[in-house]
Amino acid sequence: MAVFFLTLFSGCMTPESRLSEKELAPYRSVELREGDTLVVTFPGSPSLNATPQIRRDGKIDLQLVGEVTAAGKTLSELEKEILELYKPQLVLKQVTVALQTSSFPVFVTGSVVHPGRVMCDRPMSALEAIMEASGFDNTKANMKRVVVLRQEEGQLQHFVLNLKSILEGKGGRLFYLRPLDIIYVPEKVF
Repeated sequence: MAVFFLTLFSGCMTPESRLSEKELAPYRSVELREGDTLVVTFPGSPSLNATPQIRRDGKIDLQLVGEVTAAGKTLSELEKEILELYKPQLVLKQVTVALQTSSFPVFVTGSVVHPGRVMCDRPMSALEAIMEASGFDNTKANMKRVVVLRQEEGQLQHFVLNLKSILEGKGGRLFYLRPLDIIYVPEKVF
């Protein structure tokens, strides 16, 4: 197991002091993904209004037109596609698509009380995800070197966080998570 983590963390790491505003800002989905719940509103035809959830295959079901691929698209792209599909049935050529709820998994491992998957239904920081995993294992956890792994554009990124200073009120900023981030809390070296 130790060999796995040594191999995993042997790449380039970004210390907390060099994090950009992008990493420190709460995650906001640009593209729709599996599990998102949408609100589709037709102002001129309220009987067509729907609140579909994006399925595992990335599609939603809409009356009269059937399945529509939603995952990987922005809200405006999906609006345009739905408007085009419904054009023959609509008197008022208008549709609005809004994101009602969005949730995504992150994974917490290492020196925490209950390692595993945490579902984020709102912008969530690394510290909050660790608390969702019942907190640090106080006898083992090295809170000064918490690592967040993120796969982005085909590259594995490493971010090293000092969560101890935040917990002690000595400063620092919260690091917000994105879908499928892995948070690893290493053990203290004695």
